[in-house]
Amino acid sequence: MTFTRLTPNDDAITLARMPSWVTSARAETPEDVAFLSGAALSNLHVVLAGDQVPKPLLRDRLALRAAEACMVFSGRQERAGDLRDTFHLLRPGDLPGPAGETYLQWRRAAERTVSVKSLHGALANVDATQIAAWLDTGQGGPVTRAAAVFETVVSDAPRSEGAALILADAVLARALGWGHMVPILAAGLKRADLGKRRADLRQACHRAVTASAAEVVRQASDLARRAAHLNAVAPKLRAKGAGEAVEIFLSQDAVAPSALPLPDRAARRLCDRLVDLGAVRELTGRDTFRLYGL
Repeated sequence: MTFTRLTPNDDAITLARMPSWVTSARAETPEDVAFLSGAALSNLHVVLAGDQVPKPLLRDRLALRAAEACMVFSGRQERAGDLRDTFHLLRPGDLPGPAGETYLQWRRAAERTVSVKSLHGALANVDATQIAAWLDTGQGGPVTRAAAVFETVVSDAPRSEGAALILADAVLARALGWGHMVPILAAGLKRADLGKRRADLRQACHRAVTASAAEVVRQASDLARRAAHLNAVAPKLRAKGAGEAVEIFLSQDAVAPSALPLPDRAARRLCDRLVDLGAVRELTGRDTFRLYGL
């Protein structure tokens, strides 16, 4: 296994890097495709088992990535920035709309431990008993079971690809012994893959896992470096509530100043200070209604 060493502010971070032969190999046979996806998941498992990656933040960012993929699948125009706005700029009493609801489903599914109850909370329009039955679909390895769940859900409930992808990722996580669902499949699949069935769908899922897991490892390394830098500069922050604000940044993809436990002006000053320190980024490019994140 190959390792990469990142050194922000003299604090060394070591994470398992995806071996190049996993992502560059040309797998022609079903056995080769399955082998590479297993290798990719094994590497990802090592990364997620450590404590250097801010895993709630990683899952939240991957939920955004999965929701964006669902927008592409459905032919909608919303992308990551639009989805962030639908959630963070939503006023009390407003409805999130179809795109916002899709994003909320992914966020809710990824932030809670995997269980029928938590998945029902994310997919409130799906009966909990039905969710439990779908999660028990299929046998075999993790990816094979995930593909079976996806196929069963879309067969039982046509035009429910979003829910099917969430449940497929959930059963993948359960099969791998992960406590939380990690959004992987949606970002690795192509639109045409959603119409495949049986062996063709399993092959598409194996390929999606290989490609997506490599990107997740890359994001995990980046977030580990950024989190280490944020923790390193945190003692320089003198605002009351700064410590709690840092924890929020370490758990959410994007943060509005109004969501921080400080008065509005102090929250904006803290965000600007963190930008100046290189600890967070302004994500929108706007002068108003700004969002910040690692």
